[in-house]
Amino acid sequence: MIVLETDVQKLIVQEAVESYPNECCGFLYGNEDSNGRRIITLARVVTNVKDGDKRRRFEISPHDYLEAERYAEEQQIELLGVYHSHPDHPAIPSEHDRAAAQPFFSYIIISVNNKEPGAIRSWRLNDDWQFEEENNHLIAY
Repeated sequence: MIVLETDVQKLIVQEAVESYPNECCGFLYGNEDSNGRRIITLARVVTNVKDGDKRRRFEISPHDYLEAERYAEEQQIELLGVYHSHPDHPAIPSEHDRAAAQPFFSYIIISVNNKEPGAIRSWRLNDDWQFEEENNHLIAY
C-alpha cells in the first residue's frame, strides 16, 4: 500500500499541469513501515532531460539520480520511487516505463488531459518484471 501526503499530491498535480503537454518527472521520498505500507512525505521535481519529444517520454539524468540518493541519505529518509505524468493518456505504465523500471521503486503516474489532472495511480514491478498496481490512498480528480 502507498499513501501520499496532501502536499505531495498537490505538488505532483501542479507539476503535471504546468508541464503539459510534456511529461514531468520527479522523485518520491518517505518511509516504509513494518507492514510494507509506503508513506510518501516528500516529492522533488526533476528536469525531464529526454532528447526529442517529451510529450511521450521522460528521462532522469544519472546526475539527478545520484543527487536523489545523496539527498535521501542526508535527510535520513528513503528514496521510494519516481512519479511522472502521461499527457492525454491514462495513468497506466507503458512498455517504455516497464523497461526502465527498477524492482524496489513505486511508480506514480498521473494522467493529464488538456491541462486537467486525471487519475493518479501507483505501480510496482512484480517478480516477473511486470507492473502491478499498488493498493493506494490516492485521489482521482
